[in-house]
Amino acid sequence: MFDKIESLEGLLEIKLQGLYDAEKQLTKALPKMAAQATDPQLKMGLEVHLRETENYVVRLEQVAKSLDMNLNGPSCKAMKGLIEEGEQLMALRATDEVRDAAIISAAQGVEHFEIAQYGTVVHFAKRLGLAAAADILGATLTEEKNTDELLNQLAISFIDEKAISPS
Repeated sequence: MFDKIESLEGLLEIKLQGLYDAEKQLTKALPKMAAQATDPQLKMGLEVHLRETENYVVRLEQVAKSLDMNLNGPSCKAMKGLIEEGEQLMALRATDEVRDAAIISAAQGVEHFEIAQYGTVVHFAKRLGLAAAADILGATLTEEKNTDELLNQLAISFIDEKAISPS
């Protein structure tokens, strides 16, 4: 799977490879999630996050180029599993309201994974004195947190309530 890692910089490269693959997988999954969403705000939020995710791929490419790192690595199994779980939830026979709640739960699982991973690579970059990379990765971390909060607010404000008592 991985060759021997001898430095924090080597570990950073492996983590960036995983994030790169994860974000590319997500660019394929988000349109499917948006297509399944029935709530207009949820659908729009997923479409906006797709554009953001496409930008994250570009940012990762910029960081890797600036650090002379290779982003070609193994597939991110964690993201693959999270996406598969989301697809299973969306495939269940459910009311529109329950499906929207399921989409939010799947999307938040993805966001929490990404927040953890970006938090790690930001820390590594800072520790290695790679301020520019830390800033770029930190911007993505902030945006991932904002997406999670948006999803949380959609769930709290009305989607979960509709799923409890579908009309």
